[in-house]
Amino acid sequence: MEKIIPKLYASKPEPLGFGPSLEIRAYLLEREENGNIIIYRSANLERDAEEIRELGGASRQYLNHDHEASPATERVSEMFGAPLYIHEDDAAAASKVARVDETFAERHMPGDDFEVIPIPGHTGGATAFLWDSGEHRVLFTGDSIFFGSRGWRAAVLDGISDREKYIESLELLRSLDFDLLVPGIAAGGTPYYEFTERAEAERRIGDILTRLRDGEDG
Repeated sequence: MEKIIPKLYASKPEPLGFGPSLEIRAYLLEREENGNIIIYRSANLERDAEEIRELGGASRQYLNHDHEASPATERVSEMFGAPLYIHEDDAAAASKVARVDETFAERHMPGDDFEVIPIPGHTGGATAFLWDSGEHRVLFTGDSIFFGSRGWRAAVLDGISDREKYIESLELLRSLDFDLLVPGIAAGGTPYYEFTERAEAERRIGDILTRLRDGEDG
């Protein structure tokens, strides 16, 4: 796994079947209390099993939304005893592909350093995660904000996404205090995380909001 900052590790990228130019990674959050957490999914986590064990294993997995579910998430659950968590609105769809162990519905903090923040819009159960590593405030946005070939983008899906809820959720994300953005996917060969300052993050999310209000897809 690649160390991004102290305590945050990224798996090798996995090409997405529906967009081979796009890649998904999973991330391990090394935590001193309450156990390590895996965010998103990647079949490559199985290759990193020994390294993950050396870092303390994993106590749970969180998916941003149901499209991330795969047989690999279930195998990771079994390998590390890490139950899979997803928002209740996406649980039924995710469970068609992998076993869902736990669901949630509201914004909450399962630890002093980690916050679960529902952001419906991309899907009904899309969820962001905000983690205080001790040095950085890291925001995981899944596909709700991802890195495309033209920078920070949204992904409004025909027949799935709710534009008005998406806009409300982006307004919420714009209000959060973070200095490292780690989306779920990124275009191959491009940076897959980005350090940012508050004013710059507000501007970039504001640009996405303008596009969505103008009827664009992201």
